[in-house]
Amino acid sequence: MRQIRTDLAMESFGHGGEGMPGVHVNHWEEMGVSLTEVVVETEEASRALGKAVGVYMTLECPAIRQRDLDARLAMANLLGEEMARMLPGEGEAPVLVIGLGNRRITPDSLGPQTIDRTLVTRHMFEQLPGFADERMRSVCALAPGVLGVTGIETMEMVEALVAKVRPRAILCVDSLAARAAGRIGTAIQLTDTGIQPGSGVGNHRRSLTRETLGVPVIAVGMPTVIYAATLTRDAMETLSPDTAEDDLDRVEQELLTGAQGEMVVTPREIDEIISDTAGVIATAVNRALQPDLSQEEIMAMMS
Repeated sequence: MRQIRTDLAMESFGHGGEGMPGVHVNHWEEMGVSLTEVVVETEEASRALGKAVGVYMTLECPAIRQRDLDARLAMANLLGEEMARMLPGEGEAPVLVIGLGNRRITPDSLGPQTIDRTLVTRHMFEQLPGFADERMRSVCALAPGVLGVTGIETMEMVEALVAKVRPRAILCVDSLAARAAGRIGTAIQLTDTGIQPGSGVGNHRRSLTRETLGVPVIAVGMPTVIYAATLTRDAMETLSPDTAEDDLDRVEQELLTGAQGEMVVTPREIDEIISDTAGVIATAVNRALQPDLSQEEIMAMMS
C-alpha cells in the first residue's frame, strides 16, 4: 500500500486500507461531531499503515473552523470523554501534560498554547495541602520547547521529569500534518500509542511512548500543515480527472524527493485556528483530569 504523509490514522487507512486484516474502523456521529475510531491490532497492519498498534480516535467538525461556540463545546465535551476513557484509573500520582512544539512558530505552537490553559494542581498538593480541594486530581504540565531553542532533546527533559515526578500517565499535545487540507482546524486525533515529536514534517525525534518512558502515554493533536507536494497532486487530479492514479502517485513522489519535498503549507488564519483549538483541547484536558470540578470552578482557579 502506498504510504502517504499524514499523522492521521484515518487518512492512512482511508487510502487503500479498506478491509485490511488486523484493522478495525468504526464511524459514528454525536452532537454534530463525526467520530472515527481506527484500531490497529497487528504488527503486520502497523507496518502497512505506518502507525503503531493501538487505538486512534479522530473527531471532526467543520463548524469549529467557523468559530461556532456550540460546535467547540461539543468537540471539547466529546474529546474530554474519550480522553478520560484512555487514561489509566485514579491514583495519587499526578498526570503530566506535555505541550510539544515551538511557541515562536505559529503552526507549531498548539502544544505550548494548550499548556497555558491547562489547570495545574500538583504544587498545591506538594506545597499547600491545606488549600487543595479534595475533589482535585494532581496535574503538572510543561512546554519543553524544541531542540534548536533549548539545546536539549524533548525526550531528555521528559525522562528526567518522569524519574522525579513519577506520573501515572503522560498526556502529550502536538501539532500534526494532514493529507486533506480540509482537516486543518477541523479534526483532532487522540491516541493511546504515544507520539514521535516532529514526525509529521519529517523531523524525527525520539518517541514518547509507554515502551520508552514506562508509563502510559496519550497523545492528542490537530493538523496544522499539509505538504505542498500533496496539494499539487490534488490540483492535478482536479484539473485532469482522467489522469491515472499511478501517474499522480509518481508526480507526487517526484515532488517529495525534489527541492520542494519538505515544503509545508498552512492556512492564512492559522493564528486564530491555533488559539481556538488550544482552547478546545485544554477544556477537554481539564475536564478529563478534573472530572469532579465544574467548568466554572476550573476557570475561577485559572483566573
